[in-house]
Amino acid sequence: MAVTWVAIGLEAVGALLVVATLLPFIPSNSGFIRTFDFPRLQIAALIVAVILGLLIVARDATGLSLAAGLVAALAYQVACIYPFTRLVSPQAVAAEAGACRSAAGVSIMIANVLESNRATAPVLDLVAAQDPDLLLLVETDAAWAEALEPLKARYPYVVAQPQDNTYGLMFYSKLPLTDPQVRFLLQDDVPSVRAGVTLRSGQTFTFFGVHPRPPHPGQSSAPRDAELILVAREVKAEGRPAVVAGDLNDVAWSKTNDLFQNISGLLDPRIGRGLYPTFNAKWPLLRWPLDHIFFSDDFLLGRIERLPHIQSDHFPILISLCRTEAAPRLQDAPEATAEDHRDAQEAVEAAR
Repeated sequence: MAVTWVAIGLEAVGALLVVATLLPFIPSNSGFIRTFDFPRLQIAALIVAVILGLLIVARDATGLSLAAGLVAALAYQVACIYPFTRLVSPQAVAAEAGACRSAAGVSIMIANVLESNRATAPVLDLVAAQDPDLLLLVETDAAWAEALEPLKARYPYVVAQPQDNTYGLMFYSKLPLTDPQVRFLLQDDVPSVRAGVTLRSGQTFTFFGVHPRPPHPGQSSAPRDAELILVAREVKAEGRPAVVAGDLNDVAWSKTNDLFQNISGLLDPRIGRGLYPTFNAKWPLLRWPLDHIFFSDDFLLGRIERLPHIQSDHFPILISLCRTEAAPRLQDAPEATAEDHRDAQEAVEAAR
């Protein structure tokens, strides 16, 4: 009898895992549905455990049929994660050792500090240790802005938009900025930053810092998706070297992320290198990549690193890049199809 109840329990969990795999196929902006884009690694791990359990205790047709369905679900989950492993060729080509420490190089650090986190010293200490050229901090309110005042001694160029709704941001640069702007692309309480950056070599690029709202259950993903598409279109239309960075509240393997890359033509340094999960820093078994730095094919990658814990629920990310004339010939930028452009237009219309 005990074996029967275990089999029933495993079958129930297995059925839920199949549903969790199928839900993201529904073309909906429902936050509940879009949330299932996130835990693909965790779902895959649970599927493996349930399949093994069913093969041991559920030898009837129902259990074995469900196990077969779970194998198909596992294959799909693995296919989503597979590009972010070292089993595929990197999308962004690595620069030669030391190349990104030249005048054409730039280092960029981003971090969601967690607005309610008042342990500011770990952030300041990490910035001092890493010494990035550009620094984007999100979830910064007035208290954080005050605590970060010492950074101005190191970073003469600052774009500040502290807010108390978890969408404040602070952008610091050692490099000269041109026309820095705080913008509200879709929602009047969700800012983003745009600025021209001049490298020490004299070369320039455009930096976009974003932090759209996440698709929580009960809340639509449309504003997030549309904001990312608007930035992607801007990057593509201008055709200039560009970097887009921030807590995108979207995972690297989502359809929205794919669409963003195809429309913008930007590269993802995670592809072919690893997941680099940044959230949730406090829950080791529930982590996925939410914080991103994308860049145009004008750059080669020096390094990408997930940095130590700063008492936030996110880990910071650090990346170094270098401009080189050879870069566009060495790597293939994503390209949008006619269907991508239709999907992008639908995403923007859904938010407006």
